[in-house]
Amino acid sequence: MRIDVVTLFPEMFQAITGYGITGRAYRRGLYSLSTWNPRDDASDVHRSVDDRPYGGGPGMLMKIEPLRSTLRRVRGLDDQPGSVLYLSPQGRLLKQPAVEMLSRRPRLILLAGRYEGVDERLLVQEVDEEWSIGDYVLSGGELAAMVLIDALVRLLPGALGDQQSAAQDSFAAGLLDHPHYTRPEEIDGLRVPEVLLSGDHQAIARWRLRQSLGRTWLRRPELLARLPLDQERQTLLDDFIREYRERSRVSTGEDP
Repeated sequence: MRIDVVTLFPEMFQAITGYGITGRAYRRGLYSLSTWNPRDDASDVHRSVDDRPYGGGPGMLMKIEPLRSTLRRVRGLDDQPGSVLYLSPQGRLLKQPAVEMLSRRPRLILLAGRYEGVDERLLVQEVDEEWSIGDYVLSGGELAAMVLIDALVRLLPGALGDQQSAAQDSFAAGLLDHPHYTRPEEIDGLRVPEVLLSGDHQAIARWRLRQSLGRTWLRRPELLARLPLDQERQTLLDDFIREYRERSRVSTGEDP
């Protein structure tokens, strides 16, 4: 996969190429990442990329000309022009199925805005899609672009030591992930669930699925509302809910 990022702060992306899973994948050539500063395409002596918005109001707006020149230059560097994605709080909410879809594209060009955003005419002419990582506002699109890159790279074949890790992550199957435990077996009176020590892989798989269903019911019930459950999953969820409510009654001293 080839990823190009148009940004006023290219140095920020050293965090992606230099560390962790994304850094190892980059060094192994599983993806390429190039950054492009629109100041290099500014035509005035001050290399300005922003100006006051028409109609007044606070803040500055990124100008169309430098960004358009940079995007067109970057697109022309490859036979595959790639999709231009603008990271914006007004974009479509980025969820795991969308990440999986984007990870199958051979080339992405990410546009990281700053200030109050970019000239609307740039979006009309040059941007293919707008994506948001959440309903909040950041100082710029760089952090959102880095979040997207990290999510994408995890899905590339060979990026993870165990490819099953990605398949078992939260949201991969529409559910939150189950609890995880490691050594020691007991700490501060809290023990690892006995089923995880049993060596019974079928029982462990059922316990993990039950916990995923139950945790999703507790924390993100709207996910379950969109997920059709077969008989096995419905039974596991019902068992979890029944046990959870029983524990709640006991802890609050309610009569059964």
